[in-house]
Amino acid sequence: MYIPKHYKVNDPEEIREFIEAHSFGTIITAGKGRPLATHLPFQLKKEQDGYVLRGHFARGNPQWKTIEEADEVLVTFQGPHSYVTSSWYEEKDIPTWNYQSAHVYGTGRLLSEDELREDLVTLLEKHEQHRDEPVLWDTLPTELLEKDIKGIVGFKLHITDIQAAFKLSQNQAPEDYQHVIDGLRQEKDPLSHEVADVMDKRRP
Repeated sequence: MYIPKHYKVNDPEEIREFIEAHSFGTIITAGKGRPLATHLPFQLKKEQDGYVLRGHFARGNPQWKTIEEADEVLVTFQGPHSYVTSSWYEEKDIPTWNYQSAHVYGTGRLLSEDELREDLVTLLEKHEQHRDEPVLWDTLPTELLEKDIKGIVGFKLHITDIQAAFKLSQNQAPEDYQHVIDGLRQEKDPLSHEVADVMDKRRP
């Protein structure tokens, strides 16, 4: 990923928090001469030999067959983004786009059924445990779970490289930085408000 120095994120903990907060990513591999991409929920986990990403495909999706064949797999994560008009600057300039993104590279292997089951248990806990009536693994009928698990293929990627870019007007003067925040808060798009919130928290 091309990242100008103003926007490069080097703090591993900050990148980890970003991925966990925006864990619905896009996995990209090559298959039979053309790129393949699938949008999936991921879990970032720490193992003895480093961090891994875990996820699963529908068995009918042929992309799972490329996981172990690929020299390297790419997963991208996208945060809030918004158009930035140059009318918010004190001096004339060109418009731009603010965004947050991370690219994760890794080598993959398929999960055993026991590993996949473990992964589904933690995925449900992550997204259900705060609810009044959580749908957890132990609350679902066994027959339904066994049917479901036969219809998916789990995988994990051992992470080899992570690149992250937070392009949030860091190259602008302090007054223009504030003008961008104020302008984004006036937009109708909720994503613009999210970008403004992120900029407010991450002032250079």
